[in-house]
Amino acid sequence: MVSREHKLRETALHDKLQLLRSITHSHAMNDTSIVLDASNYIKELKQKVERLNEEVATAETSIHHNLWPRVTVETLEKGFLVNVHSRKSCPGLLVSILATFEELGLNVLEARVSCADSFHLQALGGDNEEDEENADAQMVKIAISNTIKNWIESIG
Repeated sequence: MVSREHKLRETALHDKLQLLRSITHSHAMNDTSIVLDASNYIKELKQKVERLNEEVATAETSIHHNLWPRVTVETLEKGFLVNVHSRKSCPGLLVSILATFEELGLNVLEARVSCADSFHLQALGGDNEEDEENADAQMVKIAISNTIKNWIESIG
């Protein structure tokens, strides 16, 4: 004879399996097949989550890369023309770049800066006459690029 308590547990288990069957869109009729279908459904969901996470990471990298300031450096007769441009404003970046100019021994002879909705710096940097070492355009670009990288890391 089956006890009433056993019957209630069996009914509750059956109801839960039917709920699982409907949630996982299973067409299985027996309990084992319902559980296997649910397991496969969970695996599919995990794969979807992984794909979506990869897509988000790719999109963030693309967006982040497009928002990174771009640097160009041209060699002039006495110094360099430095252009830094970003599609977004970059609070604090100007100060960091000017500190890099100083570290390189470059005097800012002329500069135009816009920091409102985007960031744009065009600076004419001249060699400091007291410095015996002369910088080249590639060295200036690398130094400013490293400054930008450090600035980005500092803002998170």
